[in-house]
Amino acid sequence: MRIAVLTFEGFNELDSFVASAMINRVTGPKLQALIVCPAQRVASMNGVVVQSQAPLSFAREADAVIVGSGMGTRDVVRDPGLMGELGLDPTRQIIGAQCSGALVLAKLGLLEDVPACTDSTTKPWVEEAGVRVLDQPFVAHGNVATAGGCLASHYLAAWVIARLAGWGAAEGVVHYVAPVGQKQEYVERARAAVEPYLPEHEHAAAALRRA
Repeated sequence: MRIAVLTFEGFNELDSFVASAMINRVTGPKLQALIVCPAQRVASMNGVVVQSQAPLSFAREADAVIVGSGMGTRDVVRDPGLMGELGLDPTRQIIGAQCSGALVLAKLGLLEDVPACTDSTTKPWVEEAGVRVLDQPFVAHGNVATAGGCLASHYLAAWVIARLAGWGAAEGVVHYVAPVGQKQEYVERARAAVEPYLPEHEHAAAALRRA
């Protein structure tokens, strides 16, 4: 299964690199995260230049899509050609957004009637787009998730892995990348943030709310 990590000019390195590195550690089933850019090369907010591994149109055919954050997100959502190229579809794709990536999902109409997470800088822009912003690092509604704060990127990656390969695979990756001496702590924290939003737990929570 292939995952598009959308990476735009002025991108935040943590958003794109943490997610892609974690996802690419999954081998059973094999997950392949690709850095996908609107140009052949883009530079990060700190001048790190990366080469796109697939054209932007790949986002429409990927099994999952992560929309990264960066300094130029407001320029992205003002570009009708670029936004029209995305064509994300939550009925057949797992879709996540990191920090200002939530603004992209809002403008695509993927956050209608549901709250989202984002970073403090982006919060007023997402609220201006009509989306309520939560004071928490991660939330998901069905096939769409958002995360707020650069280091919440490992929650978003864990959610994508869990949705595509199961929580066992996600837990294994989190355990591997976590600091020595704190591995179980990181696993439990990721579980607490992500597990309530996995389908089987969402259904259980909904049943409890109806009771």
